[in-house]
Amino acid sequence: MARFNSTGLDHVAIAVDDVERSRAFYEHVLGFERLYPEWDVPLVMGVGETGVAIFHESVHPSAAPAEAEAPGIRILHIAFRVDRDGFDAARSELVEEGVEARFSDHGISHSLYLRDPDGHQVELTTYDV
Repeated sequence: MARFNSTGLDHVAIAVDDVERSRAFYEHVLGFERLYPEWDVPLVMGVGETGVAIFHESVHPSAAPAEAEAPGIRILHIAFRVDRDGFDAARSELVEEGVEARFSDHGISHSLYLRDPDGHQVELTTYDV
């Protein structure tokens, strides 16, 4: 059992330029649904008990000036686990939809990496290799 009875990742919060555009991406490309329709802010899209909390950048503006380099300490990507059938379906369907997804063989897992409309890297990964 994890300390404090943690049962897993609840959500990752991201700032975006256009909340509706991000909603459409997470809904259409990843098949997520709105988890808490009673909340206007943040918009939480996800599946099961895992979500992405989407905030307009004006709600949580960056502390760094826009022209600053990306910080060395940052979130590299958001990964969602899928089974083998889901992975294979994503690999072919994303190509058909014109979504650029990079495949990577990590030995014990396979991953597809893609970008959301604001450039956040999203990973779909399976350990069914």
